[in-house]
Amino acid sequence: MNTAEVLIAILLSIGAAQGIVFGIGLLKSKTENKVANQLLAAILFLLSYRLIVQILRFFGYGRYDNFYYVLIDLNWAIGPLLFFYIKALITPNFKMNRKHLIHFIPLVIQIGFSIFVRLQNLYWEGTRESLSWLGYWGYVVWMNNATIYFVASLLIVIYSFKAQKLLTTAPLNFKIDIDRIKWIKKIVLAFKVYFILMMIVLLVDFIVNTFFGKGTMNYFYFVRFYYYPFFIGISILTYWIGIEGYKRKDHKGLIIKEELSDEKRNQLDDIATKLSKLMSEEALYKDPDLTLNKLSKALDVKPYLLTKTLSTVLEKKFTDYINELRIEEVKRLLQDSKNQNYTLLALAHEAGFNSKASFNRAVKKITGKSPSFLKSNL
Repeated sequence: MNTAEVLIAILLSIGAAQGIVFGIGLLKSKTENKVANQLLAAILFLLSYRLIVQILRFFGYGRYDNFYYVLIDLNWAIGPLLFFYIKALITPNFKMNRKHLIHFIPLVIQIGFSIFVRLQNLYWEGTRESLSWLGYWGYVVWMNNATIYFVASLLIVIYSFKAQKLLTTAPLNFKIDIDRIKWIKKIVLAFKVYFILMMIVLLVDFIVNTFFGKGTMNYFYFVRFYYYPFFIGISILTYWIGIEGYKRKDHKGLIIKEELSDEKRNQLDDIATKLSKLMSEEALYKDPDLTLNKLSKALDVKPYLLTKTLSTVLEKKFTDYINELRIEEVKRLLQDSKNQNYTLLALAHEAGFNSKASFNRAVKKITGKSPSFLKSNL
C-alpha cells in the first residue's frame, strides 16, 4: 500500500466505524421512533459493510470471494430502506408489513441471478461454449461490467425521488414540520445527486471504453479518477446520516398535529352535517362516477374544504367514506327479501360500485372480510 491508499483506508475506516457505532446505538434506542431507528441502522450497517469490504481489498482480500458478491447484492437494499426510513418518520405508528416487501423484489432477483452466474464456474472449461448462453452473457454484461453498479445506483436515485415526494405529503390531520425536515431533505438530496453523478460517470466510462478502448476488457477506464473519491463520498454520507439520525433518535418524527381555530372547526362541522344530510336524502354515493369535485358542487363548497372536513371531522379519505356508504347500502339491499334472486355483484352495482374488482377491494379494506361475508353474516 502506498501513502495515498493508507490515508484513504483511514478515512474509510472512520466512516465505517462511525456507521457501526451509530447503528448499534440506534438499535438500542427504545423510543417511539423504534422502527425508523431500526431502518436507519440497517442503512448504516450496509454502507459500513461496503466500506469495510473496500478496506479489505487494500490488503488483497474480497475481490472475487463471497464477501465481495454479497456486498454487490446488498447494495440493492439501500434505496428501499431509505424510502421506508422517511416513511417511518412521517407516519404515526408505522410498521413494516408484507406488502412493503414488494420493494425488495429487485434485491431478491439480483441475489438469485448472481448465484446462478457464480454457479457457472462449475461448468467453466476455459471456453465460451462450456457455458450456457444466459450464464455467459450474465457474467460478461451483468457481473463483469458496470451494469450491476449502474442499476444499483439507479434504484437509490428512484427511491430518493420517492422519499422526497413523501416529505411533501403529511398523513390525515397532520402537517409537515418544516424546521424538522431540513436535515433529512439535505441528506436525501445528497444521496440523489451523488448517485446520479455515479451513473453518469459509469455511463461515460462504458462509452469511452466501448468506442475508444480499442477492444480492451478494462470496463473501468477512468477508475483512477473516480474510484477512490467514490468511496470517500460513501464514507462522508455514512458519517453524515449516522450522526444526524442518531441526534434525533428520540424525536417524535417530522410531523405535528394540525390545530384548528374554533371558527374553522365550526365551519367544518357545518359542512359535515350538510354532507350527512345530502347522502341520507339523495344517496349520491350510488353514482358510480361520483368524484370529489361533483360532491363539492352538490354541497356548494370548495373541494379543499370538503377534503378537510372528511379528514378532520370524519377522519376518512373521500374514497373510503363513499365506499363505506356503498357497503352499507349493499347490506340494506341484502336484507330486503325482494332482492333475494339478485347476485351480490348486481347489488354492488346498484349501490354504486362500478366493477367487481373495486367492490372486492373496498369490502376487504373496510371490513377485513371477503364480499361473501356480507351475505353469510345477515
